[in-house]
This record gives sequence, structure tokens and C-alpha cells, in this order.
Amino acid sequence: MIVGVPRETFPGERRVALIPSVIPALIKAGGEVLVESGAGASAGFPDADYTAKGARIGPRADVFARADVLLMVRAPGANPVHGREDTARLRSGQAVIGFSEPLTAHQATEEVASRGASLFSMELIPRITRAQSMDALSSMASIAGYKAVLLAASELPRMFPMMNTAAGTIAPARVFVIGAGVAGLQAIASARRLGARLEAYDVRPAVREQVESLGARFVELPLETTASEDKGGYAKAQDETFYRRQRELMAKTVAASDVVITTAAVPGKKSPVLVTADAVAGMAPGSVIIDLAAERGGNCELTKADEIVHAHGVTILGPTNLPATVPYHASQMYAKNITTFLAHLVKDGAVRIDQSDEITRETLVTHGGVVVNPRIRELVKAEV
Repeated sequence: MIVGVPRETFPGERRVALIPSVIPALIKAGGEVLVESGAGASAGFPDADYTAKGARIGPRADVFARADVLLMVRAPGANPVHGREDTARLRSGQAVIGFSEPLTAHQATEEVASRGASLFSMELIPRITRAQSMDALSSMASIAGYKAVLLAASELPRMFPMMNTAAGTIAPARVFVIGAGVAGLQAIASARRLGARLEAYDVRPAVREQVESLGARFVELPLETTASEDKGGYAKAQDETFYRRQRELMAKTVAASDVVITTAAVPGKKSPVLVTADAVAGMAPGSVIIDLAAERGGNCELTKADEIVHAHGVTILGPTNLPATVPYHASQMYAKNITTFLAHLVKDGAVRIDQSDEITRETLVTHGGVVVNPRIRELVKAEV
């Protein structure tokens, strides 16, 4: 089995799907690794490091033509700029593993299916115990939460920690984290290390204990939240009446905060607006909002994806790919996730598709020339 690793072509994407240190294990298992020249350079892994571990280096055309399995960070669908060029290189029976935006990039998914390739989406790894080491979404979210705090600390015109100095006592910054998923919890932990005073809110009451264990005060809002979480542990979309009431109740906490970090996202849906323009106007001048939901429209009404917005004296950042700004460790974590997943699929030296297995069944999007994932198939039909 030949495992191919192309260079990422999405603008600003600096991660690589495979790092040199995991290659010996693949070779020991009977595989051959073919890496596109320069694939790991932006992440800090030169070609020489790959060859030293037993990989071969080649041009992109060879990687796509020869590989039985392609490992990517952004597979077609998650790479709208150059993804079609990659899709045209795919062949029947080839397996592709990576992020692919299957819940929204329906045309790209159908195009991959038409090539006869088997597409496995890393976004669809089920949140079950035996799949934890494959959960790339959580790995990347933890990086985003950490980096969001560093961005906020850099933009804020005051320091995070309380300090007792000869010039007097400096009060700690007040940080409010909205959404206590993986990114939010990491943001809480990182801001706490910097000495901030923390508050956090999540629509799922079950996360209160986790929030408090990290040193933050859990903000309680008098809302009905019994149907706030799906079976996979993700927040479920609510109706507009719920979000309107939520915004009204949250505005006071937002106004009292120096930093607001928003992370509330619903897979495949537009991000709910939780911080209105009026709420921004109520914040003190110099305050900062880091909107980690910017890729899906943002939790702040004024957010613009990958731009810095200044409004009412408040700085609003909407980064959409923070893991790519920490490419060395992001690639290290992702390589662990994707190789563990690949090992799960491989039997007797080849990818074996066993749809009776929950992990395989949930992540398999296309196979045999069609979209096979029931959830994605229904979304594609609905779009038509």
C-alpha cells in the first residue's frame, strides 16, 4: 500500500497531514510513503527529514497517480480554491482521508464520488471512547482556543494578570468565554494561566462542572436548555426566539468584560449571533472580541472573517484557521489523529471498508461512485 501526502494548496494553510516521526510505523506495517516535495516545509519539516525516516519525495502528479491512500489536511471540499484540480486527479478505488466539509460542500462531495474514490471525512469521527485518538476536530479546536487567548492578550491595551507593583495594584482582565466545547475550555485554561478573571457560558448545562474545574465562573441564564445537545455531544441549533432571549440576558456580562472569546458553532449550520452590535457598543473602549465562529458567519454581529474590525472602540477579530498559525504542533497532532484512523481502516496491507463498524460507517462519505453516507446524502438531496 502506497500512502501519499500532497502539499496543502489552500491559501494560508501551513499544516501537513503527515510528519516524519510517524513514517517508520507506516513502513513497518508494510506501507510505502510518498510525499510531495515541500509538503512539510511550511510546518517546519523539510524534505530531508522525510527521506531520513524512509519516505520518498516526488512531484504532486506522482503522489496522486501512485498513492492507494491520500492523507490530506484539506481534501476536496475543504479546499474550494484548488480542490477541483485535486479531484480531477483522483481515480477509482483510491482512498482519500482529510477534512472535507461534507455537511456543506455538497457539489465537491458529488464530484469526488463521480471519480470513484472513497472519501473519509475527519470531521465525522464519532465522539466515542475508542475514536478519541482519531478526533482531529478536537485536536485543532484545542489549538484554536489557546491561540485565541494569545491574540486577545496581544490586542488588549492592558495586561491579563493582577499585579502588585510599586506603582499600585493592577486589576486582572475580565475574560468571558462563550461556548465551552474543546476550544472554549482550552481558552479558559489558557486565559487562567495568564492570570485573567474568567467567566464562561454554554447552552449545555452539563459542562458547568468542567468550566468551574478550570477556575471560571459559570454564567447561568434562565433559559430552557433540555434539548441543547445532540447525541454526539455537539450543541444543537435553537430557534430565533431562544437566541434573541439569550442575547438579551448575556449583554450585561459582555459589557462588563475586557475580552470576549466566542466559540459557539453548530456543525453544518450558520453560527448563531450571540453578541449584537448594541452589545459591542456597550463594551468599554479598548475591549477585544475574538470570534472563533467566524468561518460560519460569526457569533458577533460585526465579525468579518479573517479581518480586524474596529467598532465603538472595540477590536473584533474573526480568524478562520488558527491551527495553521501553529503549524508544527498542529501537524504533529493531526498526523497522530489521521494515522490512528488509517490504522483502523487497514487490514492485511490494504484499506478494508467495513460498514458494520461505527467509526468507518460514520466517516465514509463516498464509495463506489456514489455518496454513501446517509446523513450527507439527505443533505445533498435537500439542496437539490
